[in-house]
Amino acid sequence: MVDYIAGYLDNISDRRVTPNIEPGYLRPLLPEDPPLEGESFNDIMADVESKIMPGVTHWQHPRFHAYFPSGNSYPSILGDMLSDAIGCIGFSWAASPACTELETIVLDWLGKMVGLPEAFLAFPETSKGGGVIQGSASECVFVSLLAARAHKIRELKISHPEEDEGALLSKLIAYCSKEAHSCVEKAAMMAFTKLRILEPDENHSLRGDVLAEQMAQDKEMGLIPFYVETTLGTTSCCSFDNIKEIGPVCEKYDVWLHCDAAYGGNSFICPELRGPMAGIEYASSFNFNPNKFMLTNFDCSLMWVRDRFRLTQALVVDPLYLQHSYSEQSIDYRHWGIPLSRRFRALKLWFVIRCYGVQGLQKYVREHCRLAKLFESLVLKDDRFEVCSPVHLGLVCFRLNGSNSVNQKLLSSINASGRLHMVPASLGDKYVIRFCVCAQNATDDDIEYAWNVIAEFATDLKELMAEDAITRKDIKKGDVKVEEENTDEVFQMVDRKNRRSLRYKRSQFVRMVSDNNIYNPKIVRSLSGSQKSRRATEEDGSDVTSNSPTIADLGEILCNFEQAVSEHRRGVSKSSGDVEAAASSTTATTADNAPAPAPAPAKPISKAVSDLSERFSVCTLVNDLQQAKQPRINELNK
Repeated sequence: MVDYIAGYLDNISDRRVTPNIEPGYLRPLLPEDPPLEGESFNDIMADVESKIMPGVTHWQHPRFHAYFPSGNSYPSILGDMLSDAIGCIGFSWAASPACTELETIVLDWLGKMVGLPEAFLAFPETSKGGGVIQGSASECVFVSLLAARAHKIRELKISHPEEDEGALLSKLIAYCSKEAHSCVEKAAMMAFTKLRILEPDENHSLRGDVLAEQMAQDKEMGLIPFYVETTLGTTSCCSFDNIKEIGPVCEKYDVWLHCDAAYGGNSFICPELRGPMAGIEYASSFNFNPNKFMLTNFDCSLMWVRDRFRLTQALVVDPLYLQHSYSEQSIDYRHWGIPLSRRFRALKLWFVIRCYGVQGLQKYVREHCRLAKLFESLVLKDDRFEVCSPVHLGLVCFRLNGSNSVNQKLLSSINASGRLHMVPASLGDKYVIRFCVCAQNATDDDIEYAWNVIAEFATDLKELMAEDAITRKDIKKGDVKVEEENTDEVFQMVDRKNRRSLRYKRSQFVRMVSDNNIYNPKIVRSLSGSQKSRRATEEDGSDVTSNSPTIADLGEILCNFEQAVSEHRRGVSKSSGDVEAAASSTTATTADNAPAPAPAPAKPISKAVSDLSERFSVCTLVNDLQQAKQPRINELNK
């Protein structure tokens, strides 16, 4: 297994970054029932490579630039392997003393590395704080919100002992920025508390005056502010809320301030990157994820609190079978979070810190920041693009000049090619593309390769748009009425694109018509006069004559198919046998991989599907169409 893991990581660039499969691909490849007898490990690993790996998105791939990094390194992997071998369940000090004590020590190490005040550390004599490893930043947010809720209700019960806790709970209200992670909204839902989502400034940062104004209004309405979640490194664009301004507001209203620095907090090990931490002394709790940006494998989210007793009072459940004689002298981490059972996660952190050292980890963070600036410079050199927000750490948000739909098409085309993987975000009303430096050993060549791919697809898209504009002018000269509001440009642009291969051309057709958001019968009718056949050029330059239909032909056939389905539902067609025949006609093939002749249809749906199999002369396309329409056929069969 160690050899397989090493080979996988060494040769990961040979794989496609994202899988080229459809939902449900794995079910037909595995048996319906588990094996009665054990199988050899060689057979199992053969299935890993042939069945599991084709469905894996390779987050460690040098072409993966989506989301944020997924931490990974050999010291971390080995630490997890040792933890799994030891197999302890460290819910209390007595359950495994080393598991608890190493976690406390390593969390103090990390707290010092990122510059947290002593109040957040466990060992200083005057401190009531401490750190704990949680499963994710979402868990940290939820746990901190529960602690804040419990603390506020205890306070209110002292001043209003006659009030029911449910009545007090109904008045509590929490706050976060529009740019905060969705886990904040989920935490408020699970805690049955109100949540006010506030607008950030032009740099996507939540400011103190906005919070203060809203809190004052809510107080006048009889609501009770109790919790503010701030983000240091937002998911959309890595912006930072201004906790230096927000902190005093929280102190004024006696509100729990939580700082979620899941990605950005890792960078604070570099002193020159700690600017956004100004005001951290006002925070009640703080978290960041070494499994994002510190070479440590998931799951590993670190959370610190300024007063650990406020945290544990909200979560303590202490049955007799979990008690031990050292409870007063030690930390029991089962009181610091939701789960009782806890893995020995401190081992991998300890391994990583000792193998790389603080300087090695700082070098890794700084290199990712440098590579992001390199990508930004490439974007700025091309006047077709714009950088949409200040570049922080390893994330660049950019877009092609033009509409949101154009940028959506650009990103969809790039991702569909399998050459890169990125994800979008929404900044204001703009659809932007997020480019994140993710690979552990990313290089300048990786960044330049990514930019070349993006620029290539942008050039193709711009050419299509120019051709489309000319076509629109020609249509207008001919006094042909076009309902632009009902016209999807994808059909017109893709219909004219110079395909690099027939296979790519046909698979793209299938993707288009199988997407209900793209397919529009009105477009089809406006293109019904298009030519019935065309020539395509293979990648090697040779001309290949193809009888494959145009967009209009394909649309017309599918429109007939939709009409046939409607008639079937109205009871015109009374038997599902023809649907089954239609399905088989699209999947049957001969030994030489050509589609089998379609049976003579007797019903409208059979006619439409048979028409598809006759008009498309390539088996690959027929099979792809069958997959695209299979859910509809299954529905009719029922």
